[in-house]
Amino acid sequence: MITCKDVSFSYEKENEKDVLSHVNLEIKEGEVVLLCGGSGCGKTTLTRLMNGLIPHYYKGKLMGEVIVDGKNVADTQLYDLSEVVGSVFQNPRSQFFSVDTTGELVFGCENQGMSKEEILVRKEKVVKECSIEKLMGRSIFNLSGGEKQKIACAGVSMLAPDVVVLDEPTSNLDIEGIYMLRDMLVRWKKEGMTIVIAEHRLWFLRDLADRVIYLKEGRIEEIRSGKEFFSQNPDFYKKRGLRSVVLHKLDMKKNFVDCDKMVLENVFYSYKGKKEVLHIPRLEMPLRQVTAILGHNGAGKSTFLQCMCGLLTNDKSILTIHGRQYKGKRRKDLCFPVMQDVNHQLFTESVLDEILLSMEEENDGEAINYLKEMDLLPYKDDHPMALSGGQKQRVAIASALASQREILIFDEPTSGLDLAHMELVAKSIRYLKERGRTVLIITHDMEFVQACCDVIIQLENGQLEEC
Repeated sequence: MITCKDVSFSYEKENEKDVLSHVNLEIKEGEVVLLCGGSGCGKTTLTRLMNGLIPHYYKGKLMGEVIVDGKNVADTQLYDLSEVVGSVFQNPRSQFFSVDTTGELVFGCENQGMSKEEILVRKEKVVKECSIEKLMGRSIFNLSGGEKQKIACAGVSMLAPDVVVLDEPTSNLDIEGIYMLRDMLVRWKKEGMTIVIAEHRLWFLRDLADRVIYLKEGRIEEIRSGKEFFSQNPDFYKKRGLRSVVLHKLDMKKNFVDCDKMVLENVFYSYKGKKEVLHIPRLEMPLRQVTAILGHNGAGKSTFLQCMCGLLTNDKSILTIHGRQYKGKRRKDLCFPVMQDVNHQLFTESVLDEILLSMEEENDGEAINYLKEMDLLPYKDDHPMALSGGQKQRVAIASALASQREILIFDEPTSGLDLAHMELVAKSIRYLKERGRTVLIITHDMEFVQACCDVIIQLENGQLEEC
């Protein structure tokens, strides 16, 4: 179904080395193939070659051939290739065309000229299979990151292509969402689809991946059967910079009696014309500790972040620290947020300027140190929007470090990060705690919670729940 013949590729940029080098690969019809490896190893680039984004959207120097279902990708227009290959991106927002969920779900089928009757039959079937009844008829802009990903996956199911290519699809999914995705992959496999999935999270692909391809520095280093790959000892994965293949269970106390506390009260919030999304009469959180805010997709976690930072209009909540009260906008100078979609908070022409922008007084030397700490120094002169998803995430985290704000709030800070960079972020979070900062982390990443968090707060349906 997919053949790569001596493929090398470098993006259109001076002095850029090959991102992929002499890749030879055959993927059979109906196979599920996992692409894994550290950030920057070439996984995303390989998926872009398979779905035609390279060379038709991302320009560069391409050597060799990529053949998908008998079609030479370089010689096939994207609209023709889209009838064969469906894609799910790390950031689903970048692949949406509609402003509402129902319109987005049917867009691909309409674009291919299917009849209204067939589209409606497919829609009813997919909505039920994907359990997204509650997401229908909603604005795309009001969905959480995980909910957007569910819509993206459902949109691919609507088209039922021969090949599905997924790039980090679990980045913003909670555990329930990941299991939903796994069920969908199982269903696609039974229907005979060929599936290629680039991922850092590995545990949910056990007993599902037929083959695992490990890439390093743009080359295929190892190819193993799924059974062989998932039966190795922990050192095997750690040596290769891979995440655990076992789902970690949390073992953490919620008790913080001996800590100084901040108190957030009167958190009752609803978006215009909508039902209440946050209902928290009172919440105590420890100061100078790292608190994980857990909850399913759509539980209200990101809205909670905006509330803490004073970014919501008509917000009546009050934050009290050492007897001093901070209302709404007064919290902007107290808190620094790192958004789930970091594209919303990257503004400058270079990575270095991005760090300098967040500092009260610009200091090039200190900014360089923050870039070194986050493994970003080689990119200091690059445009932030030209970086990978994981690299953008680290730029935003470096900006938070440089801001020197008292309370730092991170929304999914390890989205799209490999083991090494997840541990790097965890180390930086621990460093912030040592320097007396209060850190709140909204996350689904249990490995990350184990690595750096002291306290867990569970949020479901906009309300506090016992852990």
